[in-house]
Amino acid sequence: MSYLCAQCQQPLRLADEGFVCDGCGARYEKQAICPDCRQPLQVLKACGAVDYFCPHGHGLISRERIIFRPQSG
Repeated sequence: MSYLCAQCQQPLRLADEGFVCDGCGARYEKQAICPDCRQPLQVLKACGAVDYFCPHGHGLISRERIIFRPQSG
């Protein structure tokens, strides 16, 4: 799935630190989404590990299945 920049409507690129627009340089935080219910995931960080939990009944979600989208304002 591709997302467009809110400022210049160019495609966003997913980077480690979030989404980046190569057209205008805008940056957006990334939000982890459950692949089953499409709701935001809780990010659990402990001892250097990062896990993702769906509070809507799907439990822990594997990193390989997570969908990332730009965080809305």
